[in-house]
Amino acid sequence: MINIEQNQTELQGKNPRKVLRHALKNYDQVAISFSGAEDVVLIDMALKIRQDIQVFSLDTGRLHPETYQFIEKVRKHYKIDIELLTPDYKLLQALVKQKGLFSFYEDGHEECCGIRKVEPLKRKLAQVDAWITGQRKDQSVDTRQNIPEIQVDPAFTTDSHPLIKFNPLVNQSSAQIWDYIEAYQVPFNTLHEQGYISIGCEPCTRPVLPNQHERAGRWWWEEATKKECGLHIPK
Repeated sequence: MINIEQNQTELQGKNPRKVLRHALKNYDQVAISFSGAEDVVLIDMALKIRQDIQVFSLDTGRLHPETYQFIEKVRKHYKIDIELLTPDYKLLQALVKQKGLFSFYEDGHEECCGIRKVEPLKRKLAQVDAWITGQRKDQSVDTRQNIPEIQVDPAFTTDSHPLIKFNPLVNQSSAQIWDYIEAYQVPFNTLHEQGYISIGCEPCTRPVLPNQHERAGRWWWEEATKKECGLHIPK
């Protein structure tokens, strides 16, 4: 039986490569969640440890054209397969038929994100023993300050399926991520050159102003404490 508390004690404060190595060496069915700059850094590091990595990305159907181009750029650059997870079309059709394409501006983003992101992710995570995310503590003072390097997933674990979650970049800053990207010539989304920092779906993301927090451009019409889409928060 794996002792997660002991593993966390051993991995706490360790560099991202050590955390990644632990994940990739101890779990056969482990997948990297890919969407942004942090995740490509993880892919770049992971391929130096193990070649047969699983990588998946959530295709909500509402991403920027630049984001789709970015996904393809990463696929070709690293010569890897990227599994695109799509929403259940019946759930999506029902939502759009009832509320239209932009209901989130009126009643919040949780329902739309639940269908376009959370449900497809839940289906994928039921197939693996562990997953690796690019979460960092400084991405959110309200919701990400206490993230550990390794944990039993608080959102997707069930009694029959204990899911392990790794957060190798938890103590990295945005500056450190971009230093790595520049040093190792890691591909990145061209939207970053247009003032976007944290990038989600096109209708729900906009560039941030100087000195604004990086997630200020996500769901900007809602309170600052609601900058999560449900992938990392217990239900």
